[in-house]
This record gives sequence, structure tokens and C-alpha cells, in this order.
Amino acid sequence: MTSRERVRRAIRHEQPDRVPVDLGSTLVTGIQATAYAQLKKALGITGGVTRVYDPFQMLAEVEDSVKKALGVDTYGLQLPTTVFGYRNEGWKPFRMFDGTEVEISGHFEYDVLPNGDIVQYPKGDRSAPPSGRMPKDGFYFDAIVRQEPIDESKLDARAWAEQGNAPYTDEELRYLEDTSRWWYENSDYSIVGSFGGAGFGDIAFVPGPGITLPVGIRDPVVWYVSTMTRKQYVMDIYHYQYEIQIKNLAAYRQAVGDRIDVIFMSGTDFGSQAGPFISPLYYREVYKPLHAKMNAWVHEHTAWKTFFHTCGSIVEFLPDFKEAGVDILNPVQVSAAHGAAGPEGGVGEGLRVLGRRRERPAHAALWDSRGGPQGGASQHRDLRHKRRFRVQQRAQHPGPRAYGEYRRPVRGCAGLRSRREATRREC
Repeated sequence: MTSRERVRRAIRHEQPDRVPVDLGSTLVTGIQATAYAQLKKALGITGGVTRVYDPFQMLAEVEDSVKKALGVDTYGLQLPTTVFGYRNEGWKPFRMFDGTEVEISGHFEYDVLPNGDIVQYPKGDRSAPPSGRMPKDGFYFDAIVRQEPIDESKLDARAWAEQGNAPYTDEELRYLEDTSRWWYENSDYSIVGSFGGAGFGDIAFVPGPGITLPVGIRDPVVWYVSTMTRKQYVMDIYHYQYEIQIKNLAAYRQAVGDRIDVIFMSGTDFGSQAGPFISPLYYREVYKPLHAKMNAWVHEHTAWKTFFHTCGSIVEFLPDFKEAGVDILNPVQVSAAHGAAGPEGGVGEGLRVLGRRRERPAHAALWDSRGGPQGGASQHRDLRHKRRFRVQQRAQHPGPRAYGEYRRPVRGCAGLRSRREATRREC
């Protein structure tokens, strides 16, 4: 069975020969560059390069040699424009704090501050205030809040939406068409399209990391408060975003046709570690109608399956996600409150599950800063056996239909400065 056949069977609720595996097809199923370099070393893969395609989470492109070693079944169709607004091209060397050598876009412009932190600039434009910060000894960037004084009379929902959402250009559509066709005709990978246009209120983009001078409400704390105190303003932003993105969805379909199997729709988080971020009633009023309309368009015009990401405890939303037409849910964070109870208890029947987030970064559990096993070979074997047992348990009782297990050693926890902290605290 080919990878494409395997994924298609899984997402159609048919039995594949094994659970499909995804690594690196989207920004929410990626692997951080340091972890990727250590993974290659553990697999005994030499040569190649650790190339950072996402300079926000510092995610590495997954090379074909690694995909073959791990049995990865997917290829991610992603536009070459980064979260910080510049293109991935003209690659240049960069050294991570731990010494990992990587390549990064030639448009990546950064400064090292006196305290050792690294800041980078939106669109690589040094005339703008920096929009991202990697703390000294960190592994990825946090968005810098650049909130201007708020004048209620000047809050413009359309301007906010249009700063972060734009119609696809002809160049972008040609890229999607040509790239999807090449990988469809020259590989047997299942192609996952990264669209993201249904990511209403995705907090990673609220600060505008790729915008030189963001307008409106950009402080995440103020944003969350504004969902109640400026509710109409937020709903108007979502309305204008929907108007742009539903047209983009049609253009995306025209460009890629039936060559993709899965489309990534949203990365908005609706859960925290302890429970939902918002009430189910608020979701039903504000988000669900937009999700339902966009998912309905996909189901009416394509054979694609819609893929939504949300961290945290989201058990209370599962019936609504199903009614809104969500096909694939990622990641099912079992460490959150009731993290496994909902899907495996049947609440999410009909959903497919893309991976389950581990309780701690896998690379931190297995590898020390020198890239070797912690605690000697016996501890390494013990951890490996425990992890294998846990994966087998979940594969035997998946609840919602499993699309695949993603192997992501670490995405990161906001504000953590060191590897030691990352091993102690849950993302």
C-alpha cells in the first residue's frame, strides 16, 4: 500500500495496513530544528542540511531520507512566505543557541540584544520595530507585542482583517499548482495543503508578526478581553476575514484540484490546560457559523478532508466541531483536563485524530545537550518501551478514526528560556 492510499483509507474510515504518519506537513505538525538535528543523528543519517522553513517556531524541513526512515506518509504543500512576512529563499547559515547549525531565509534580519536575546524584523525590514524575540538559550521566537494606544473611535475591523489577509496572487496560485502537480506525479506521498484561512482569532497572528506597523487590537491579553468587551469589532474582523478567505478557498481549489487529500483550515486554540478558553455558547455564536460555512464549501466542491488544530482541553467542543464539519482534529492533548476522555468515550465519534500531544517533549526525555541518551542505555530502552506501549494502547483504542500519528519532539512552551525548563513544564 502506498502512502497516498494509506492516508486516503484512514481519512475515509477504512482500514489501512498501518497507522499513517505525518511529520512536517503543516506548521502544527512540525519538528523544531534542534530536535530535528538530534533526530537525524539518532537515526544515523549524515549529510543533508537542517533548513528552517518556519522562523517563528524554528521548524525544520523534513528531508526525504528522514521521511523514509520514519515511514512518513505526507508531503506538506506550503507557500514559501513565512509567518514574519518574508520569503524562504537565498538561504544563509545561522547558529542556534545550543550550537545547532541551520540554514534560514536570506531575508531573516536579526539583532542580538545586550542581554543575549535575539530579535527579528517583519518582512526583514529594519525600518520597522522588531516583531519577534528568541530569549537567550531559547529554541524559537515569541511575538513582540507592538500595541499602539487604543483610540476606540479609530478601531477599523476591515483594516485589521486586510493587514493579515489578502487575496492570493497569480504567482502564489501558480506555485500551488506547479508544486502540487510535481509531488502528485513524482511521489506517492499524500499531499496536505496548508490553507489556514479559517483560523479566526489564531493568537499566533493577532500581534501581526509579519506586519510592519500593525493597527487595531494587537496585544493578546487585550484581544482576549476584547472578544467580550469589543465583541462586535472582533466579529466584524472575522466577517471580513471570511469574505477574503472563502474566495481564496475557491482559488486554492482551482489551483490544486484533487491532488491534495487533506486541507489544513485553522490553528486557533480553543482550549487551555484546565478547560475551554471560551464557553461553548460563545463558540456556537461566533466561530461555529464561519467554520460550518467554510467546511461545507470544501465538502461540496472537493473530496478533501478538513483539518483543524486546537490545543488544550476541548472535550466540550467536540459535538460542535462535528456539526461544523470538522473531519480531522489535531492534536488531542491527553495531558489536558479530560484530554482523552471525550474522543475515547465516543463524544467525538466521526472525527479523525491527527496525533496525540505528548506530556513532555520527547527529545528532552531521550537526549541530553550533547545528543546522547540520558541515564545510559538501560534508561533509554525503558523510556522507549514505555512510549511504545503507550502508542500501542492509543492505536488499539483510538476513539475517533485515526488519520495519523505525528512525531513532533517539541514545538515549544511560550516564554521558556532553557531546555531544562522545557522538560519541566507542559506546553
